[in-house]
Amino acid sequence: MNPFDPIDALLATADIPLPAARERRRLRQALRLETEPVAQALGITANTLNAWEQGSEPAGTVRVHYAYFLSKARMLAPTETSHPHPHPSTRPPTASPARPAPRHSPRTAAADPIIDTVSAALDYYGGDRGKAAEELVKRAIPHAMRLFNQTRVGARYDVVAYPPLPDIFSRSSPDTSDQIWEARPNWERPGAGPTEAGPVAVLDINGAYLSALKTHLPLGALQHQTGAPHDRRRSGFYRITPPEWEHGAYLPNPLGHRLEPGPLWVTEPTLRLILQLSEGTAPLCDPPLIHESYTSGSTEGLLEKFRTLLRDARATALHHNDEVTLGYVKSMYSKFVSTMGDSTHNRELHRPDWMHIIRSQAFANLWRKAHNAHTDGLTVVRLCGTDELHVRGDWRRTFTEGTGLNEVKLKRTTEGGEEH
Repeated sequence: MNPFDPIDALLATADIPLPAARERRRLRQALRLETEPVAQALGITANTLNAWEQGSEPAGTVRVHYAYFLSKARMLAPTETSHPHPHPSTRPPTASPARPAPRHSPRTAAADPIIDTVSAALDYYGGDRGKAAEELVKRAIPHAMRLFNQTRVGARYDVVAYPPLPDIFSRSSPDTSDQIWEARPNWERPGAGPTEAGPVAVLDINGAYLSALKTHLPLGALQHQTGAPHDRRRSGFYRITPPEWEHGAYLPNPLGHRLEPGPLWVTEPTLRLILQLSEGTAPLCDPPLIHESYTSGSTEGLLEKFRTLLRDARATALHHNDEVTLGYVKSMYSKFVSTMGDSTHNRELHRPDWMHIIRSQAFANLWRKAHNAHTDGLTVVRLCGTDELHVRGDWRRTFTEGTGLNEVKLKRTTEGGEEH
């Protein structure tokens, strides 16, 4: 005898609560499931399922199966946005506290899809925050795409999922890279070490990739040009001969750590940064020489609704010390960026051009923070990755400490190679 048989028999007699008939139908339709395959999976007829979606109540073992289907569907299906969401107090209670109370801060309409998805996961796992967090992170990619598609409804610009891309994005093998240089920083101040006086603050830049979603993205197919000057109304990729960088003793090269000399393909954020540094009354470098480009008309607001939704959900989670939602949001925006290129984990959006540009924007943002620190009299000691800046001096004069996207966190301090 299967030891679970008595439990199944007991559950078959239980009066398991089901959502209202309208919600049952909405959940199925939201997942674009036809009546027939759902009925077949439940072992019933399509007419029976239609009756349940009109108010009839199932009984016995099949009620347990239907409740399981609806619980899983609620976690996966998009939230219904055409009607007001119920106040959190009207939701069914869970076996244990599902998430911190709102503390009288208003819920924004933009954050509701994320809040409701987390609540559904916690409901499904009986308030077990560890299991809910694991499941949400596992589904971060399809959930991020769902949110992205929701923010695109009625948008001014269409999203082309698979535009033709030039050969510079081709790879000779899965283990090699394409020709795009993202200017990832990996710099340490020459001679910086324990001989220099004063502690070094290791600063963490909050939400680096989330902030980088605000960047100039090409809208259509990339068009080739040779010898044309930079057009700020367009975005794309440029083969340039970079200028000499003569400030490596105290500031990293905005091109990042590059060993090979000569022309290279750079992204829109990298080119804009170098052009900015070549302008003004005290330029830091000469303008780059642009040989050719692949560009398209662009906008900086293509991902803005998506970014704002994630930003607000992140802020709410931090306010309530809600680690489940915070981890879920971080997974959504980081995996959204990392899988929109050549990834088998995201088959809905194939935009390696966007991926390169967003990552380069994060690197450019970090470089600008290092430059701000240097301009304010701080000693820039190290710059690495997307979000780590090491400085010596009173860094709170330059940066605001906190958890917001425009703020920084202190990871640790070091002095003479020892952490404090």
